[in-house]
Amino acid sequence: MGYSKLGRDTSARKALLRDLATDIIIHERIETTEAKAKEIRPVVEKLITLGKRGDLHARRQAAAFVRDRLADEEENQDAVQKLFSDIGPRYEDRQGGYTRILKVGKRKGDGAETAIIELV
Repeated sequence: MGYSKLGRDTSARKALLRDLATDIIIHERIETTEAKAKEIRPVVEKLITLGKRGDLHARRQAAAFVRDRLADEEENQDAVQKLFSDIGPRYEDRQGGYTRILKVGKRKGDGAETAIIELV
């Protein structure tokens, strides 16, 4: 099926996906555009699968992807720590489908379709 470019070049798109994935792990629920929500879903699902695996290699793979904020180094540790200590074990018995996308409506400023993506 491919993917949507989201109107960005490769590096900007990767940065956007890393930031959104980190925010979903930390806050467990974010509101964004419908297109971004649909693009971030498989990324978050794969990160949660790494969290379920729980070995050192999975932890390093997740830490390489999850955004480390330069000012808030603790936030990155919190995101990886939360992924492996809280979120991964929570979905231990679930075979996938860790996220839910709820359509909200049109954004007032530009009319973009918005959605909430959250962990189930």
